[in-house]
Amino acid sequence: MSFFTNIFNKGDSYIDNNNDFWNWFLDNEKRFFKVVKNRDDIENNFFEELSSKLNELKEGFFYQTGMYDDDLAELILTPDGNIKNIVFVEELIKVAPILPNWKFTALKRANNNLAKFSISMAGYDFHTKNLFFYANEQNDYPDEIEIIMVYEDYDKEDKKMITNACFIFLEELLGELNVATMIDSLKVVGKAAAEKELVPIEKLKAYLFWREKEFLEKYEGMRYDTENDSYSILEATLRNGKPLIALINTTLLKWDCKASHPWILEFQIIYDGENNNGMPIKEEYQKMINFEEEATKYLQDFDGYLDIGRETADNSREIYFACKEFRKASKIAYDLIVNHSNGLEIKYHIYKDKYWQTFEKFGIS
Repeated sequence: MSFFTNIFNKGDSYIDNNNDFWNWFLDNEKRFFKVVKNRDDIENNFFEELSSKLNELKEGFFYQTGMYDDDLAELILTPDGNIKNIVFVEELIKVAPILPNWKFTALKRANNNLAKFSISMAGYDFHTKNLFFYANEQNDYPDEIEIIMVYEDYDKEDKKMITNACFIFLEELLGELNVATMIDSLKVVGKAAAEKELVPIEKLKAYLFWREKEFLEKYEGMRYDTENDSYSILEATLRNGKPLIALINTTLLKWDCKASHPWILEFQIIYDGENNNGMPIKEEYQKMINFEEEATKYLQDFDGYLDIGRETADNSREIYFACKEFRKASKIAYDLIVNHSNGLEIKYHIYKDKYWQTFEKFGIS
């Protein structure tokens, strides 16, 4: 699977939904199969068209292709580790047609023959004989999974490249989804810097699945009702002298089961407040309030989405929700921005933060 690329906006026609995309693919699949099988300038004869159509559907799709066996081409769609796009990749592949010469795969899968797998980069080799790991446990954050990956031939001069290669190896070991969702933090070091007994890298998968099982059992079915919570207005001054105003659910931030809602959904609204000390003008302010009210209609506590609050400063408003999961949250966020932004410039991010350390800056615990 050596062909890997980003999506470029080169489309001439419009793909409106997943079925439109697969109908287009069906019209061209025989030609594309020949291109992949014969390695006939795949970039120009397949990828250019594929990238155009996928980008019309939604930004954020990446892909790989190659021959799965002599008679079967494989197309792997991937969000390249971006959590918020996982669900869109999975749903597109879910409705893929069954074709005799194609295998369609959502996300990069784990390698089932890791003993014979190795990566070579810039003169370094990475394989099961020179990679190890251990886990750091934190008393204050017992559910946090911090993995230290140890590479025998580590050289700090090539730190960035070695870390990147180790990350690629982890995707081969665990699969893209598990790397993105099961490890909270990862650090790569050499043997000299290791502080604990080294464990063979092959045992990492079993360790992570054990920790994940414990975590799910601990918080299974847990919900939180925000109806009677108290909110506080917090004010501060940024280093540039501009004001910051936040409205925060202070009751919720004192909850001792934060890890049950480990995913943070952040909406970021960008506005022009240069003539208003970094704050939005009245018209924009009302649009932002309307958007936030719309978001709370779809992201409710009994469904596993907790409204933590918002902060506004320096031409930007951030609205925060803590979520039990990331797939439905991502779809809701995307649809809200497409259908209810009312001309606002809105982005959204989803990331894992089991102990809501994002909000420690508000000084509430």
